[in-house]
Amino acid sequence: MNQTATLAAPAAPFRHIDFLKRDIEMERRPDGVIILRQRIPLDRIERCIPAYLARWARERPDHVWLAQRRGPDRAWKKVTYSEAKHAVDALTQALLDMNLTPERPVAILSGNSIEHALLTQAAMQAGVPAAPVSPAYSLMSQDHAKLRYIFDLIRPGVVMVQDGVAFARALQALDLTGVTLIHVERPAEGIVSLAWNDLVATQPTEAVEKAIAAVGPKTVGKLLFTSGSTGMPKAVINTQEMMCANVVMGQMTRRRSPDDPRMVVLDWLPWNHTMGGNAGFHALLAEGGTLYIDDGRPVPGMFEETLRNLREVSPTYYTNVPAGFAVLATALENDDALARNFFKDLAILGYGGATLPDDLYVRMQRLAVKYTGNRIVFFTGWGSTETAPTATSTYWATERVGLIGLPHPGVELKMVPAGSKYEMRIRSIIVTPGYYRQPELTASAFDEEGFYKIGDAGTFVDPDDPKQGLIFAGRVVEDFKLSSGTFVHVGSLRVAAIAAASPVIQDALVAGQDKDFIGLLAWPNLEACRLLAGRATAVADELVRDPNVIEHVRTSLHAYNRASQGSSMRISRAILMTEPPSIDGNELTDKGYINQRAALERRNDLVERLYAPAPDADVIVIEG
Repeated sequence: MNQTATLAAPAAPFRHIDFLKRDIEMERRPDGVIILRQRIPLDRIERCIPAYLARWARERPDHVWLAQRRGPDRAWKKVTYSEAKHAVDALTQALLDMNLTPERPVAILSGNSIEHALLTQAAMQAGVPAAPVSPAYSLMSQDHAKLRYIFDLIRPGVVMVQDGVAFARALQALDLTGVTLIHVERPAEGIVSLAWNDLVATQPTEAVEKAIAAVGPKTVGKLLFTSGSTGMPKAVINTQEMMCANVVMGQMTRRRSPDDPRMVVLDWLPWNHTMGGNAGFHALLAEGGTLYIDDGRPVPGMFEETLRNLREVSPTYYTNVPAGFAVLATALENDDALARNFFKDLAILGYGGATLPDDLYVRMQRLAVKYTGNRIVFFTGWGSTETAPTATSTYWATERVGLIGLPHPGVELKMVPAGSKYEMRIRSIIVTPGYYRQPELTASAFDEEGFYKIGDAGTFVDPDDPKQGLIFAGRVVEDFKLSSGTFVHVGSLRVAAIAAASPVIQDALVAGQDKDFIGLLAWPNLEACRLLAGRATAVADELVRDPNVIEHVRTSLHAYNRASQGSSMRISRAILMTEPPSIDGNELTDKGYINQRAALERRNDLVERLYAPAPDADVIVIEG
């Protein structure tokens, strides 16, 4: 954290969390490779994820597991653990009656919903992989190329959509011959499908218990899709062992006291992504908590739904991306009742997807102290779809944002020298056995010692004291050289630039390969820009040309340049972009990060404008 933010942060103590001890073993090899391990061994893991549902259905049958707003009045529909178990068993029988096999997965095209959760558990109980697919591939894509590719790769036996009418165009792009289609709300016109209510009315037989008993640690529980920087999605095999081990790792890093209230979470993170569908969902299920499914999003026009929910739900744990916290902090600062309800039971905060800007950290801590008397620990971690997902986390009360923490029990982290930083590789029980039906990709994903090559880079806070943790340093393949031969570390530069221009810049592309200087193509935070411009209804095209917004970017990056050393960290020009990252253009990775190389290639016309000898009016020239 920078010195300004440290001085501005409140001095109150952190709310106590029973964290795991940082007992880290550091093996240094002659070739410069470092291996980090947590000496504390991994606790016993559960046999399969649905075992948690069965446990709480027995022990806490009337406790609410899932809740989601439904109907014209948007009231909460709630499902208890007992009700969920009955529905899941009925669905399991229905899937068994379809004679599915592990080679014919259950594909779920819709977003988060109660039915999505129930069908996922049923597929696992039946020994059939659940394959949640990003709704964007169906609803936002114009050509459905990724959806068709996934469909042809996994060849599902069942496809589920929440609303057949909404997904009709996507379904028409698929060959559904031999596939059972399930709809929850409305059937798609002209396409045969089974109604959800009919399936949950299926009477379970002893075949259900036999199927559950046959599920073991190596059983494939999910296929999760990741495109990363390679183009078409890969289907990552997630075994029950992987997912259950990751649950226990999370439980060990933050021990629950018997006096702590049951976990209550309001969450929008998509279940087709490993962070929402594994890290968040499984942790809550394992604890027997209550999940309120948030239909809001941290984007203009949709965060109001999240705020409405937070006026009714008091979370014990709350996580979001930095852009979400930026909007939330403003709302909390201006709504005393909302803030009191938000902080009432809050024990810990989490962020992911990008580094939390220092000023945002300080604002949230000021609010925490005002309403609780304590600071709240901000928790984050690091991993990937291939690691189920979390391999490291910040399991201590750190004041520094931007860390990815230290290895979990049962994780070996290999640090391979790569210039001034390290390429990070993982060997653990949580690492995938490979990519579904793509053995060549599986073989290339591991090194000679069996470490998964995740492709991310990291550095030590203090090389002589590994307990201080690791800092994420971007993707290894993103870095480039300027025409001068100066090496540019894209990950650290991007994070620093976004933080410097906070809250106006939400994300950015770093350009400059073989050029004389570094340029930035930035996506604006539209809500922050509207506040700065003083125009609540202004659209993106107006905001990126607003004098106040432009001046903020120019002066903040100028100040950043003055504080930076060397051409590898100074930004000379910037353009604010209006077109969001493209799904079809492969500009987003599975982690929610921007695919720098694909995006720069796709937006080459903007790159050329950045480096034109006489920049046009949309190019912001930065001094210093």
